[in-house]
Amino acid sequence: MGSNVNYTIVGLFVLLFTAGILGFAYWLAKHGGQEEYDYYQVFMTESVADLSTDASVKYRGVDVGTVAEMDLDPNNPEQVRLLLKIKRGTPVTTDTTATLKFYGVTGLAFVELQGKQSNAPRLVPRNGKIPTIPSSPSTITRLDDALSELAAKSTRALDRIDRLLSEENLENVATLLKDSRDMVHDLRNVAKAISDQLEEVRELVRKGIEMEENVSSAFDDVTRASLNVEQLASALKHTYVALGDEASRMIDQGSDMLQLLFSELDVLIDELQSTVEEFRTSPADLLFSRSQPLPGPGEVSTP
Repeated sequence: MGSNVNYTIVGLFVLLFTAGILGFAYWLAKHGGQEEYDYYQVFMTESVADLSTDASVKYRGVDVGTVAEMDLDPNNPEQVRLLLKIKRGTPVTTDTTATLKFYGVTGLAFVELQGKQSNAPRLVPRNGKIPTIPSSPSTITRLDDALSELAAKSTRALDRIDRLLSEENLENVATLLKDSRDMVHDLRNVAKAISDQLEEVRELVRKGIEMEENVSSAFDDVTRASLNVEQLASALKHTYVALGDEASRMIDQGSDMLQLLFSELDVLIDELQSTVEEFRTSPADLLFSRSQPLPGPGEVSTP
């Protein structure tokens, strides 16, 4: 009976001791001596086939955490959501980006974090939500996009070259070359003709220069003539003033003479009227009357 009690106590002690060891190990594994971590999420549109859970997260090549979870974004199935477990104190800022990179030999993927400005504000959770780190395309993705774009441009270029080298265009080019040769031949003939006529052109230029000199001389003569005309106009102006005064004087004299002539005409008209009256009164006297001579000096007139 006593032996059974001792075994029971020993067994209970062993169970309690084992449970305590396991509990301590669990606490030690969960809390004891481990660093604290912050969680961030990243949304990627490219394939993460070579990335796995517990893959490394590096900040400029330094291990700062691991990938805790990988799943599809429920709001957008075209995106993959990564939950990153990063050591607290890692300088994750608002301009930090996450890029998928690969080890050289193994081809395994990891997440590379990289910031642009050291003084950017830290990325912290807002309203209890996990902060999101923006993603940027990986080198392979950029290379694939560049190769795809290059292939598309090459296809378009080859298509244009094919259209350019069509039979119709080749015939047009041949015709154009033939026309160009004819044009070159014509240009040579024109150049030869110009060369033959060069001496005449030089003579024409010389005559043109002489003509320009003559025109310049004639222009000087015209200038001098214009000055002489101005002087003549001034002299004529003075002469006209003098002639005007003389003409005014002559007009005054003529007016006096006309007045005297008009007076004599008045006397003559009066005498003619008297004669006409006498002729009307006694026309016979005009025919048969004799006129008596006027008495001379010292004579007495007889009736």
